[in-house]
Amino acid sequence: MEEGRLHTRVLKCTLELANSRIFWAESIAAEPMQAEAAFEAGWFGHRSLSRMRELLTNLRARYGAFPAALQVLHRWQRMGGDTQKLICHWHLQLSDPLYRQFSGTFLPERLLQGQPTVSKQQVVTWLGEAGGGRWSGSTRLQLASKLLSTAHSAGLIQGKRDPRPIVFPLVPDDALTYLLHLLREVDFEGTVLANPYLRSVGLEGNLLNDRLKRLPDLSYGRQGDLVDMGWKHPDLSAWATHAGVGGAEQRELAVA
Repeated sequence: MEEGRLHTRVLKCTLELANSRIFWAESIAAEPMQAEAAFEAGWFGHRSLSRMRELLTNLRARYGAFPAALQVLHRWQRMGGDTQKLICHWHLQLSDPLYRQFSGTFLPERLLQGQPTVSKQQVVTWLGEAGGGRWSGSTRLQLASKLLSTAHSAGLIQGKRDPRPIVFPLVPDDALTYLLHLLREVDFEGTVLANPYLRSVGLEGNLLNDRLKRLPDLSYGRQGDLVDMGWKHPDLSAWATHAGVGGAEQRELAVA
């Protein structure tokens, strides 16, 4: 289920590309990763135990809350860089409603309304509205910096100086297929064809229709408001197996 409670965990952990990859590789379904074990093994480098606990709290919320997806990610050792960024981005959206609103509504609306850039002050102003006045000015400034840097790492924003161009990133077929199967297994607001996850990467309307028609693991047709959408695999795990995600030489997750 997507997280609905507004929080500010992005202040402590942003996209965490490298750490997410480590978490996927070292996670075992039957044994949730413990901070003490990660600290002793040095999986996440030279971090204090308290910082390790904080990091793992965030990574569990992003990935551990979706065990079937984590199993696929554990096996997916040869994932491309563009796909990795998007998967980290989408899982952060699932676990963080503030980032979901920022990346899935605020940024694409600016771009589609002919405002192709964003500044830190504009994000600070937006946070005042999104938070309903719950955050101080200094907290909004910190949140704006973290949201912008996270969106930059995800490929949604170019540059680190104002005004920053808003862009829609390249979405590989395997990343899009992963997302569609993931959403089948998650309770979220919206529909499979209209949601902040697809909207954040510019996939709406005719562009989305064209992409779905070309996906090899999905049958899709549309005539007016009538949509015919068929899944060639029963779930995310079955798709991953068919697509060759992982391999026989890679260690499998323990079965809970």
